[in-house]
Amino acid sequence: MSKDENQITSQSSYEDKLAYLKEELAVDQNFDLICLEMVHADRKMALFLVDGFGKDVALTQIQRELSHTRAEELDEAYDALIKSRIPYAEVEQEEDLDVAIDQVLSGPSVLLVEGLEYCIIIDTREYPVRGPEEPDTEKVVRGSRDGLVETLVMSAALIRRRIRDRTFRVEYLQIGRRSKTDTALLYIADIADPEYVEQIRESMKAIDTDGLPMADKTIEEFVFKEGGNPYPLVRYSERPDVCATHLYEGHVILLVDGSPSAMITPITFWNLLQHAEEYRQKPIIGALLRIVRFSAVFVSLFLLPIWYMLATNQELLPEAYSFIGTQEDGSIPLFVQFLIAEAGIEMLRMASIHTPNAVAEALGLVAALLIGDIAIEVGMFSPEVILYLAIAAVGTFATPSYELSLANRFMRILFLIATAIFGLAGFIISATLWLIFLVRLRGLHVPYMWPFIPFNVKALRDVFLRIPMPLKNRRPAINHPQDPDR
Repeated sequence: MSKDENQITSQSSYEDKLAYLKEELAVDQNFDLICLEMVHADRKMALFLVDGFGKDVALTQIQRELSHTRAEELDEAYDALIKSRIPYAEVEQEEDLDVAIDQVLSGPSVLLVEGLEYCIIIDTREYPVRGPEEPDTEKVVRGSRDGLVETLVMSAALIRRRIRDRTFRVEYLQIGRRSKTDTALLYIADIADPEYVEQIRESMKAIDTDGLPMADKTIEEFVFKEGGNPYPLVRYSERPDVCATHLYEGHVILLVDGSPSAMITPITFWNLLQHAEEYRQKPIIGALLRIVRFSAVFVSLFLLPIWYMLATNQELLPEAYSFIGTQEDGSIPLFVQFLIAEAGIEMLRMASIHTPNAVAEALGLVAALLIGDIAIEVGMFSPEVILYLAIAAVGTFATPSYELSLANRFMRILFLIATAIFGLAGFIISATLWLIFLVRLRGLHVPYMWPFIPFNVKALRDVFLRIPMPLKNRRPAINHPQDPDR
């Protein structure tokens, strides 16, 4: 039975509406979809809900109030139920039964009442949720320990707790023809550039797909359409304090129900290198931590190809640095050693993800002692290969953004291949092309390498140094904030 065939409208009888809702929701075939039929105030009523989403206390209280409703109350005013008998904050009317069905599947309850032209939607949902624990990838020594969770409303509340601005906006959007995934667009209306907000809003509304199986990552691919670009154009964060900081700078944030990560946009390359730990220490200590982190990131990119180039071209080395190179050659060519070791580290990373914490330490011992040490002992690998690859791996793990670390690892392998094939010229050309690529890269028309290119000396100072907060009184100009002063 389809809606068109039976012409189910707001004027249809209660029985027709009830039958339509039961059939479309397949109540008889889904054990977790409930249709509770009742009679109160001499009226037939039916309450539709998903068992796992219903808040028992609220539903019990609603049924108690309905049992106390008198027929005269409903005869005097059709909205008496909403105004006086349903003790809940989030209650609304809906005449379209298809919209009511979507609401039931999203979590709220729908009350169908005989004689009413509309359904009553009551947001009694309570999703299963874990506590707001500190994110594993963004830990700090000092600072808040709460993190975003998979429930959209709770994540928005954690951020709103830190922003009590009356212009702070949390816009609701639903994406996916079948999934009907709840998403939210967060920004401070008095600061964020309206063009950025509108561009993101329209891009999200234009998404036409069955659902968002990978949540925020699917939205990123639809909005930015950069499938061949390894570098992230958004920053992911699970810390509400980091999200609040970016909102104050004029950024826009996307939240997706089912994902604990917030997407921050627009961003630059340098935004991906920031970490909350730098702002939890004194400015001079924070500046030192930032310099060390930047150094680690660039070491992870360039150490291996530079060392390989010098090790295979000893004539490029001054005599004082003749120790650079391999003291003991392995039985496998040096370039192949690096590729095998890179693949080994990646396999170890994937294995650690799928390994229970109880045996993760044993896995590390196996990799370090058995594989690495024995490979050197039998002559497969040179000790220098293990040493420099380990240093590069530490730099990769020191990169705050996981997505950026993977992109840098990919580029490191390309640099190594270019250097192995073309020598010094290959390294210089590949590094130059990499820099040109980043300079030309834009997300929401924001230059990826700003303030390096286009050059802005004051903003560049803020990138490389941890400026004391009293002196950091201007928002990043590249975000085009409506209120440039902090």
